[in-house]
Amino acid sequence: CDPVVQMHFTTVDYVIFALLLAASTGIGLFYAFSGGRQRTTQEFLMADRSMSCLPVSLSLLATFQSAVAILGTPSEVYTFGTQYWFLGCSFFLGLLIPAHVFIPVFYRLRLSSAYEYLELRFNRTVRICGTVTFIFQMVIYMGVVLYAPALALNAVTGFDLWGAVLAVGLVCTLYTALGGLKAVIWTDVFQTVVMFAGQTAVIVVGASQAGGMGEVWRKAVNGSRIAGLDLNPDPLERHTFWTLGVGGVFLMLALYGVNQAQVQRYLSSRTEKDAIMSCYVVFPCQQIVLCLGCLMGLVMFARYGEDSPLDKGYVQTNDQMVLYFVMDVFRDLPGLPGLFVACLFSGALSTISSAFNSLATVTMEDLIRPYFPNMTEAKATLLSKGLALVYGLVCLAMAYIASRMGSVLQAAFSIFGMVGGPLLGVFCLGMFFPWANPTGAVVGLVAGLAMAFWIGIGSFVMRMSGPTSLPQLNATASPLFDNMTTSALYSLSYLWYSAHNSTTVVVVGLIVSLLTDFIRHTIWSMGKNVFTQIKGPSCLNYSCSDFTTPDLEKLLKIQVSVYVSLC
Repeated sequence: CDPVVQMHFTTVDYVIFALLLAASTGIGLFYAFSGGRQRTTQEFLMADRSMSCLPVSLSLLATFQSAVAILGTPSEVYTFGTQYWFLGCSFFLGLLIPAHVFIPVFYRLRLSSAYEYLELRFNRTVRICGTVTFIFQMVIYMGVVLYAPALALNAVTGFDLWGAVLAVGLVCTLYTALGGLKAVIWTDVFQTVVMFAGQTAVIVVGASQAGGMGEVWRKAVNGSRIAGLDLNPDPLERHTFWTLGVGGVFLMLALYGVNQAQVQRYLSSRTEKDAIMSCYVVFPCQQIVLCLGCLMGLVMFARYGEDSPLDKGYVQTNDQMVLYFVMDVFRDLPGLPGLFVACLFSGALSTISSAFNSLATVTMEDLIRPYFPNMTEAKATLLSKGLALVYGLVCLAMAYIASRMGSVLQAAFSIFGMVGGPLLGVFCLGMFFPWANPTGAVVGLVAGLAMAFWIGIGSFVMRMSGPTSLPQLNATASPLFDNMTTSALYSLSYLWYSAHNSTTVVVVGLIVSLLTDFIRHTIWSMGKNVFTQIKGPSCLNYSCSDFTTPDLEKLLKIQVSVYVSLC
């Protein structure tokens, strides 16, 4: 393979990238030394529940519009066409359901951590299981999401790899630990504007050089990159309308319904109405972001056609191909490559800063405060800031580990999607099935995670090992059926992972709940008969319902009120 062709930054590009970091730090310092100066956990972790709709919605958008997505969407469209755009169909239900089901329940309970709900609905064991699962998910993901764009940038431009990782990681840690959630949300707003500006600049200049958008569209049509509506119901097909439009709904629910990073933003809103409106505002923003990514892919195709830089050996991965395209388009326009790199690392900053803050929150509220209820507010706030700082350093350590992972890097990306589905399943179990019990929730979560890692890692290993030929058909050989079934599961479209894994949690959780309730009630009835015969009927004048706690009663009333308002 030919060596990667490198293009280089100018001084102006470095200055623009430095300005992004300086502005982000400045916002953090402003909120560290203004207002309440982050002296309480409510201000540091929840922004005093004072945020308005617009900054919350842009922060919601920025949190999972990572650098990976900025690089991934254009290369996806360049390679396979615009079928990916139908993911936008999932945004409607994927944001409408959280707005009218999850947000009202969380907001009316006045929670700080989404996993507090699990303790109120089930018990502390379920809460801790959910929290530990979330921490595992985010710790793995945040290192990779910082390292991957730096690696691509280094390969294409020679930009110092660890210089970029350390600069972005340390700046992000600084403004998150000093400025709290307010700093994170307002830097997200700034970084969202930078992301829009960077992508728009690439599209405008690239389309102009290709002869205009009309010419871009003509070349895309001639190159079969404009996809129609594919209604193939096969869940093994990577992208169809059903995988994108229906499977994508479950992915969106896992991200915007129950993920702590997003729930924390809803709960920082001034009112429940502001929290709900933020979901409505983020819907058109998501569509714009998706369209920008698709247009970048089409402009790339108009420039290179079927002779991609990847095929020619100029770059070695799809992520590098997008950066190569940007540097190619902007080669005579100093400053604009720096703008796109600022756009790229804005995606990384917004994602990992949200990870730091949400991880500090769940660690404080779920793993520390319940065991130290008498901790003073000053100590709790200082500890929260320390946790944000520690998670920042953990992120840098994870970036280093990601650099040693090699081909396992893609598997690390998949972990984020694999874990989101089972967590969604646990929350659905609690909200929609009154007879689900704590045992069912824990067993369901474990089963969902086991299924998620089995399919996810098995799929990755199968792709890495390449296609294998199936054995000859033999009607008496049952292993063939097993092999075909396993192969089908491993070939499941990644967009169905969240739906499949959350459904596994719900089904297993309900079965275990029904079985354990049946056993419990059987033992209860047998014991009641025995004690009645020994000590008389007066000794058991209570029922199982007497064990309902006031918190659980409050939660159930809130859930009923939400469902009634929907009707």
